[in-house]
Amino acid sequence: MKNIFEAVALKNLHLKNRLVRSATWEGIADVDGGLGDDTYEIYRELARGGVGAIITGFTSVASNDFYFGGMMRLSDDKLISRYKKLVEIIHAENCAAIAQLALGAFYDENFSEVGENDLSTENIRAIIKMFVDAAARAEACGFDGVQIHAAHFFFLSRFISPKVNRRSDEFGGSTEARAKILLDILRGIKNSTRLHVTIKINSSDFVGGGLDEDESLTICKMLAAGGIDSIEVSGNGTSVGGIRAGVNEGYFGKFAARLAEEVSVPVICVGGWRSRDAMEKFLNATKVELISLSRPLVREPDLPKKFFDGTSKVSKCISCNACYSTPAHRCIFGGRR
Repeated sequence: MKNIFEAVALKNLHLKNRLVRSATWEGIADVDGGLGDDTYEIYRELARGGVGAIITGFTSVASNDFYFGGMMRLSDDKLISRYKKLVEIIHAENCAAIAQLALGAFYDENFSEVGENDLSTENIRAIIKMFVDAAARAEACGFDGVQIHAAHFFFLSRFISPKVNRRSDEFGGSTEARAKILLDILRGIKNSTRLHVTIKINSSDFVGGGLDEDESLTICKMLAAGGIDSIEVSGNGTSVGGIRAGVNEGYFGKFAARLAEEVSVPVICVGGWRSRDAMEKFLNATKVELISLSRPLVREPDLPKKFFDGTSKVSKCISCNACYSTPAHRCIFGGRR
């Protein structure tokens, strides 16, 4: 029987429990991606709260990526010392640290966004190198792993979506061609680091003509064959409202369970988890290995400890999504990140 508080050994990664803080954007980094005391405090509180691993908020691989403000970055060696401090804070609580490597959009030298179909092959290879170089910096910072962000319709998610990618070269057309960018990034990171490499991917784009579950499953199988170490299942429109414990938890669970049956790598499932009972029931009914949480840890960073000591079995999060309208995405009911 799986217990959320048993230790888990993954490739190049050992976790004290099965709970993962899913990457959640804070939006308070300096324009160059540097970190301040507020960011350090957010992650210190999360690490002390008892989660087994923390995946950082959206961490751009490009210095000129201004898709939205306040992004963390691993795009310059000058940032390494500031992220070393972040990792040390997380590790001090026996918690694993994973950097989410992401790109909002590609901008040219004139700071103009270049669409996925207008990128040259040289541009695409430069983007692949950005991800690989950022992973090397993550390793230099002491991170235990990196997550390739291919979900939520940010750059990589758009690139692999048939709704967006209309290219006719080696990076477009078939599922295999659209997924090539992911496999090239994965191969580059694997060849240059010893990190655990995970990916966050949409189970579906939930838009007409977009990536659907069957094609997502095909891409996940390709990634598994290519050496990915774990896969986190998500999807567009992730922050569903009206989640109630024991009623409609785990809205990506069906796809995650299907995926876990068909790949040999650990699957992580995010999306509307609120109670310990539901999490453990799902883990024991499927081959899914890990549960990841976002909004519940905004409301209660110490929720894992409360689950562990029995002071709580259900998150206080009411799925109102008001945290997304506050500075640093804090809970309006007084809970910090």
